Amino acid sequence: MRYFMQLSFMGARYHGWQIQPRDVSVQQTLEQKLALLLRRDTPVTGAGRTDAGVNAAMMVAHFDVDTEITDTARLVRSLNGVLPRDIAVQRIYRVADDAHARFDATARTYKYFAHTARSAMLDAYSWQCPPSLDFNLMNEAAKLLLTTADFTSFSKLHTDVKTNICHVTQAQWTPVVTDLNLPPYTGQRYVFTITADRFLRNMVRAVVGTLVEVGNHKITVSDFAQIIARRDRCAAGTSMPPQALFLWHIAYPFGS
Repeated sequence: MRYFMQLSFMGARYHGWQIQPRDVSVQQTLEQKLALLLRRDTPVTGAGRTDAGVNAAMMVAHFDVDTEITDTARLVRSLNGVLPRDIAVQRIYRVADDAHARFDATARTYKYFAHTARSAMLDAYSWQCPPSLDFNLMNEAAKLLLTTADFTSFSKLHTDVKTNICHVTQAQWTPVVTDLNLPPYTGQRYVFTITADRFLRNMVRAVVGTLVEVGNHKITVSDFAQIIARRDRCAAGTSMPPQALFLWHIAYPFGS
């Protein structure tokens, strides 16, 4: 029997989602705690990979068991009781035996956060950007992503994927409305939201890094279009710091 698990995590202490030979990962940590509670090895398959230091407001993973879990809410509570504080499970629910957390996902949304003034609190999950960054110009360039198919220019080199084709349906910078319950902040906050059917390794951070070059007036919107057309990672901008990036939402045809 197959179950989906919805969880969130802060990635600072982890070497990404996927199990690594010598580093601690989110997947490894989950499998260890599931094995402890279910008293059997329980492999977990995630909806995708996140790089080292990247966070997830929503990750979905699936795992299989031989007998039905009669009280999934209790398992959620038990998992949260033994997991580190930077990983939290929200839901566990039964799905069809052939449902797949990765291959059945129809869309994924990432958010990249930025703030304009130094902040001891925001630096843990946001990137301090120059106050002069031209977000209107960055949005003009970001519109080109909606008509792009081949994202080779924004893919990490030497990956094992068969295609670099992605279909982006949303890509936009917007102001962040500050929660009134938070301490006062003198600067401005922005978030870049991007949705696609799939993402390549390091793609979002490379896209943001290249958009920042547009916002800093180092390259033009026309240059950005030419970078896309060149299909050359070396032509694009730098990869942005990981702590500001969140896997935000994953959509499925049967709900999520």
